[in-house]
Amino acid sequence: MPKSSTAAFDETTLTVFFEEPFWVGVFERTVGGKLSVCKITFGAEPTDSEIWTFVLKYFDSLKFSKPVKTVQKKKADNPKRRSRESRRQMQDIGIGTKSQQILKQQYEENKRERKQESKDRRDEKKQRQFDLKQQKRKEKHKGH
Repeated sequence: MPKSSTAAFDETTLTVFFEEPFWVGVFERTVGGKLSVCKITFGAEPTDSEIWTFVLKYFDSLKFSKPVKTVQKKKADNPKRRSRESRRQMQDIGIGTKSQQILKQQYEENKRERKQESKDRRDEKKQRQFDLKQQKRKEKHKGH
């Protein structure tokens, strides 16, 4: 029987918080001990149903950062401990430092790509103008 190569996520979490002036959601996805992050800006405070609809509609098209190796914490088997952990996570404001580092790295990488693309466009435009100028000079020397 052929094996299918589907990516199974070990864990995916969504943290929604207020980051002046918008509400922001951070998806953290762990696959095989590697963490990748995606940041989404919601604007106004999203309701639970809006978040759920967003996840169902757009999760497949989210652009996650490159995976970074991370240490996974052992899961609590005790239901009371799990409840306490979830309550503590709900009280925490902001995103984890590892996630912040990954988001910053993704931002810097996108910035480098944008700079390179704009430089290429600028050089291409200069080359076009130079070629046009050379062509006009040749036409002047040809005569009629």
